[in-house]
Amino acid sequence: MILAIDQGTTGTTCFVVDEDGVPMGRAYREFAQHFPQPGWVEHDAGEIWATTRAVALEACDDAGLDPAQLAAVGITNQRETVCVWDPATGEPLHRAIVWQDRRTAGMCDRLRDEGHEPLVRRKTGLVLDPYFSGTKIAWLLEHLPELRERAERGTAVFGTIDSWLLFNLTGEHVTEPSNASRTMLFDLKAGDWDPELCELLGVPIRALPEVRPSIGGFGRVREGVLGGATCPVGGAAGDQQAALYGQACLDRGEGKNTYGTGSFVLLNTGTADDFPEGEPTVHDGLITTVAWQIGARTVYALEASVFATGAAVQWLRDGLRIIDSAGETEGLAGSLTSNDGVYLVPAFAGLGAPHWDPYARGTITGLTRGSTRAHLARATLESIAFQTVDAVRAMEAAAGDDLRVLKADGGATANRWLMQFQADVLGVPVVVPAIHETTALGAAFLAGVGVGAWSQRDVSRTWRQAAEYTPRMSRDEAATLHVGWTDAVRRSLRQAVPD
Repeated sequence: MILAIDQGTTGTTCFVVDEDGVPMGRAYREFAQHFPQPGWVEHDAGEIWATTRAVALEACDDAGLDPAQLAAVGITNQRETVCVWDPATGEPLHRAIVWQDRRTAGMCDRLRDEGHEPLVRRKTGLVLDPYFSGTKIAWLLEHLPELRERAERGTAVFGTIDSWLLFNLTGEHVTEPSNASRTMLFDLKAGDWDPELCELLGVPIRALPEVRPSIGGFGRVREGVLGGATCPVGGAAGDQQAALYGQACLDRGEGKNTYGTGSFVLLNTGTADDFPEGEPTVHDGLITTVAWQIGARTVYALEASVFATGAAVQWLRDGLRIIDSAGETEGLAGSLTSNDGVYLVPAFAGLGAPHWDPYARGTITGLTRGSTRAHLARATLESIAFQTVDAVRAMEAAAGDDLRVLKADGGATANRWLMQFQADVLGVPVVVPAIHETTALGAAFLAGVGVGAWSQRDVSRTWRQAAEYTPRMSRDEAATLHVGWTDAVRRSLRQAVPD
């Protein structure tokens, strides 16, 4: 049995998976979101660990399993979120700064104005955006008293969420390339922290974790941390890369979209040998990232990142309080025969691919006196689909090939109205796997391969289709709807530019 930890933006899910890749036990808990200022998003790192530990034990209990029987643990996590802690005591030194946080937009503007963006793009495959971890670390070093001195002498360390969990599980300060490649401090070609980029952002390399392959050894679970478990942590990867693995997109040209807090389209682009110049290619509006590393073999991916999809539904529930659960949106959207010209652009924390505008803000257009909560629910679901269309079109332009099918996973795939609308506006079939939460499944597969319980061929054989949605809408109708969406996006751009 393998324990898969899926530490997400709003909660932690844990699965216990058997030798056939079938979940035998599951548990989930949400944790608090903190918004100290507009555009700022933080998590309590201590609460994340406490929640993760509790949920892991609950999943084992749900499976009727003694944790001592676990063969391995696999980890997948919200990416780009930064933790800082004392390596001697394990105490967090500040709340974790979440990937959605936009406080470093001005810092990114300054770096761009100083001409550093080409260096960042060339070495990291990323864009200069507060989404990524590097400027978050720079902000902490600048604003926490004595933190820089502590980081330089080794009494304060940084890490993304995988690193924080690995430290608490094993006592080791380590990470892996799919997470490291999201920091803006990692050289894709060299496969390690880049001294020039670290110097640019003022980050001491000694405060960063050791980078190990995604599949392999991260140490063993310490006694007493997870009951009687002392098994190895056999694999780790960022959530979207784990979902790519869990969707069995193991070969070049295979891709998926995960609908979570945000939505993320990833396309497997192969190893360095598959690129014309023998190294990963960077494309405008998109991210080049590490998918995973096995031994010395690194697989890369092209990514389009959408910041707010499931988060928009959560806003309807927790912010506006016009729904009690996400599932209500399916019936509300289906109660209307059209959107009646109402569009929602959920740019609550700026817009990601292909716009990359940290100053975009949420916008609703087309409201009339006759607009109801059903219109807002439908507009929210449509925004998820339209943002995916924009991301896919950018990816098609970069890859030079049209998408033939979209493998979809994540919680929103349970919404049949959304999946049908997605197929309609995208114009290709949308395929949903038998196990919706492929992010956690990917973590289990990574760990299983890491300890020799499975081969990659076993991973491919395990994937099964549950549903397929084929387009029903005419292409003219889809194009007309997209024109309205594009106009709404235009109105949302560059709204919060500081003086």
